Amino acid sequence: MNTSLHIDVRGRRTRIRLAGDPRSQPLVLLHGIGRTLNDWDEQFPRLSSQFRLIAIDLPGSGFSERSAQPTTLPVLARAVLDVLDEIGESRPVHLAGNSLGGAVAMQVAVLAPPRAASLTLVDSAGFGTRVALALRLMTVPRLGEVMTRRVTRASARMMERTSLADPALVTRTRIDRAIAVSRQPDTGAVMLETARELATMRGIKAQWRAELLDAVDAVGLPTLVVWGEADRVLPNSHLRAARAALRDAQTRLFPKVGHMPQIEVPDAFAELITTFVESRPGL
Repeated sequence: MNTSLHIDVRGRRTRIRLAGDPRSQPLVLLHGIGRTLNDWDEQFPRLSSQFRLIAIDLPGSGFSERSAQPTTLPVLARAVLDVLDEIGESRPVHLAGNSLGGAVAMQVAVLAPPRAASLTLVDSAGFGTRVALALRLMTVPRLGEVMTRRVTRASARMMERTSLADPALVTRTRIDRAIAVSRQPDTGAVMLETARELATMRGIKAQWRAELLDAVDAVGLPTLVVWGEADRVLPNSHLRAARAALRDAQTRLFPKVGHMPQIEVPDAFAELITTFVESRPGL
């Protein structure tokens, strides 16, 4: 199977995408705030021969229904574990997360250490205060509601351009998808809840970051941290913080790449994550 489908997860409609041999090592792919599992599309043809790929639209993102609970990192992480239960994947999984998805991946590992084999954190939230102005503005009462009420082609193009260093990658397909996602009933509310849970107008909150990183360090999973040098969402200075917080982690900085290396340098990214994961079997 190599197409997206909807499954029922504890009564909540959830979109996932599966590919690869079910007997291969499982690799879970998690997206960022307001994004979708399609941010991993370029990796499916490159990784599906080596791994069982499991990509998930997080609750209230993409085309998945939101959780009945307010959106927090633990709520999102438990939803990932619920998906694994629903599809019958009980083995330790390799977790790869981009942006917010990186923080969710870390939270999954903290909540259920026996179910995590490794972490690949791609321009991940959790390592610094600085974040794009648009996400900080969402935390402002009333302004955040206005920002998320209606996404236009111009605003969708701007969001894609902020995430991707190469303007040629800001395609009509990506813009159309961003608009379609923005029109889902849960998208705006969940983006606001997430932004306000994790950040203020001054930047990403320090307390949850410190607590999560301490807990991840205690779990001691093999970890790879990847960053784009030209990231305009979470600046590459966060990579230095990641090296300090997770001293045993492998790291890689991609030059002239923005917030989504898995899209912008798909071949190099796939080679890097394959080498990392295959050297650390979780089965």
